[in-house]
Amino acid sequence: MFLEFLAAAASARQVHWRLVALACVLSAGAALPAVAQNERTAQPALAPAPQQQALPPSVDAALQRAKVPREALAAMVVELDSPKSPKLAYRPDEPMNPASVMKLVTTYAALDQLGPAFAWETPVYLDAVPQDGALRGNVYIQGQGDPQMVLERLWLAMRRLRSMGVTVIVGDIILDRSAFSLPPRDAATFDGEPWRPYNVGPDALLINFKAMTLRFVPDAAAGVARITYEPPMGGMQLPASVPLAPAATACGDWQAALKAELGEPGRITFAGPFPATCGEREWSIAPADPDGYAARAIEGMWRDLGGKVTGSVHDGKVPAGLKPAFTSRSQTLAEVVRDINKYSNNVMTQQVFLTLGLQATGRGTWESGRQAMAQWWRSRWPQLTPPVWENGAGLSRDERVTARSLAGMLQTAWFSPHMPELLSSLPIVGVDGTLRRVNTASAKGMAHLKTGTLRDVTALAGVVDSVSGRRYALVGIINHPLAPNARPALHALVDWAAQDAPAASPQVANNNTGSAAKVSHRR
Repeated sequence: MFLEFLAAAASARQVHWRLVALACVLSAGAALPAVAQNERTAQPALAPAPQQQALPPSVDAALQRAKVPREALAAMVVELDSPKSPKLAYRPDEPMNPASVMKLVTTYAALDQLGPAFAWETPVYLDAVPQDGALRGNVYIQGQGDPQMVLERLWLAMRRLRSMGVTVIVGDIILDRSAFSLPPRDAATFDGEPWRPYNVGPDALLINFKAMTLRFVPDAAAGVARITYEPPMGGMQLPASVPLAPAATACGDWQAALKAELGEPGRITFAGPFPATCGEREWSIAPADPDGYAARAIEGMWRDLGGKVTGSVHDGKVPAGLKPAFTSRSQTLAEVVRDINKYSNNVMTQQVFLTLGLQATGRGTWESGRQAMAQWWRSRWPQLTPPVWENGAGLSRDERVTARSLAGMLQTAWFSPHMPELLSSLPIVGVDGTLRRVNTASAKGMAHLKTGTLRDVTALAGVVDSVSGRRYALVGIINHPLAPNARPALHALVDWAAQDAPAASPQVANNNTGSAAKVSHRR
């Protein structure tokens, strides 16, 4: 997931958010959902339980090359248009950490429960009438979980306020973030790198993913690299430049060379130089004090547009009975889901997860999100083992799902009215998203798959088109300390399905395949 986010952040800015600061079945012996016009009432078709199936030789060989034992893998391949027994079922009932593949469950749950046209609203309130360019009162901005209040949309909201005749706010800008009720969070807990944007936590008023983009532009004549910052941030001390390194200095690890101090709230400093040989570079970071990010970004944007505020920007609540002056409306859920799955965006997924809880119970909490997901799963697949959710994004050491359950969900989704939105949101092998650089032997352009990567975890799940025109739900999850080295085994599994290779012969599980490999929690 760490690598997915870094690779995706650059791509997302170039492809979809260029002007934005920034951009996580069933097997033998299982019940297979029957094909039915009304997939909500489809009942499972029971199949007899064959013995443990052998792995395709290409998959087995790739695992051996990676020095990863077979029992570290759980896999399921089932034809979508046929209720027959699975093409492959290998340890399908073993609970596995899916990493970002869990986003597939969360996004399908959202499409199924909220509908693809669902959108988030962020209302803005004024408690006085502007006169002569001055608002003698307060502005209230109420967050309701929008996962994509990015730089462009923040600019539009502040510009809308300016167009109402407000130049000076003789009062405060008050941010209502009460829609989500979350415990205090240490961004360093997961991997000790709190400045990484993938570690940003959710917020009812999430602005620009709580991230900043620093752009370094060498100026050889002045002997410095000039720095610009997006978005503009109020109340932060930010250096305008850093010295250039000696001319012959290789670019190398230029971020480490800068010796940045990113841990002090409201301040960024650099103790090292920038190599001119790097040319123009960008660095996306999550600044310290994430709870203060929204206030700084909103104040910075307001002042950047020529607005003034005599008071402060701080948290509070919208007074009862006050009506919105205007509302900023998000993109549709279908568009949000596409960005989540194509680029594996963790915080957007967590916003969706909390929104499901908010819509179901009126409370935007982790527990209400888990309750909403669990109730949805029980109502749809009572015969399948439910996943274990923590935050719905897969950025977790504790989330679990079985290959059988995930493949069963995919088979149901295939016959769902929301299948087009879900399928189009998944990265295409060798084409886009987190799979754009993956070149398998046979599956380029033929597989829509969600990826998952953590330390000790690598995973793929989605839909594979075969050369014969068959379509398969495919799930492959590896949990092992060497899991990232075994990624070619999952690519081999995808190729095997795309080639319509013969199904693996049933066999009794080898005695040397022992108990499931456990995911290491060391970091």
